[in-house]
Amino acid sequence: MRRKPELSLRARALQYLARREHSRAELRAKLLPYVQAEDEFEQTQSVDLDGLLDDLTARGWLSDERATALFIHSKRSRFGTQRITHELKQRGISDELICAELFSLKESELEAARSVWQRKFGQLPQDAKEKAKQMRFMQSRGFGFDVIFKVLQTTDESSAGDL
Repeated sequence: MRRKPELSLRARALQYLARREHSRAELRAKLLPYVQAEDEFEQTQSVDLDGLLDDLTARGWLSDERATALFIHSKRSRFGTQRITHELKQRGISDELICAELFSLKESELEAARSVWQRKFGQLPQDAKEKAKQMRFMQSRGFGFDVIFKVLQTTDESSAGDL
């Protein structure tokens, strides 16, 4: 049985980028084990990983800004600003880039929280235990207490007006 030939570092990077957008730090972390593997097994010259990442960035194939925008777009309907910010930091996105996107996130925070709450619960809590449950759920999704209180108050007022 023939073994598949090992992929070059560039080919691996392009495969990862073809699947989805990655931040520079994410792609670096994914490729780093293969740089070490090439050094150990093939005894070839060390591949310049940072040079490869610089080349991919220069060609427009690797972009932290694009990765951030797509990540936010995919998560906005399900998560709050706190959780999205935390996950962006885990992906190696710079604080400057996160701060730039934070304004647009905060603008749509209340709308997103209402949507998440409506899909999950759809009706007001009947007692303090149910209210605490709903608040914990919303907090686990990354919404701040100020937004959670607004969602529950707005929902209280709108259903009281329906009576």
